[in-house]
Amino acid sequence: QVQLVESGGGLVQAGGSLRLSCAASGSTFSNYAMGWFRQAPGKEREFVAAISWSGGRTNYADSVKGRFAISRDNVKKTVYLRMNGLKPEDTAVYYCAADRRPFTVVVATRVADFGSWGQGTQVTVSS
Repeated sequence: QVQLVESGGGLVQAGGSLRLSCAASGSTFSNYAMGWFRQAPGKEREFVAAISWSGGRTNYADSVKGRFAISRDNVKKTVYLRMNGLKPEDTAVYYCAADRRPFTVVVATRVADFGSWGQGTQVTVSS
């Protein structure tokens, strides 16, 4: 089981940037694909980005392609989400999560594919 703690959220003006971090505990972090999801008030949790266990493959929601970048450091056991060109519609609580299955070939995007979740970090983008 992987324990996850997000940080880096905050209030930013439209067009600004933030970098979210997700620190993991446990010795098996590098075995699992990692994902970022977000949930706005009154909406379902939605996929944002994911990265394979090796870091060699990534997947992005269409709404963030070209603006967000996911990366990981398996030595530091941390996954990052760099967010540029932020828009008010990016306002949400952002969660990181670990895939339920180790060494997956396909980078998962469904909430149900991820088993360990952090507590979330709030991102607010003002217009």
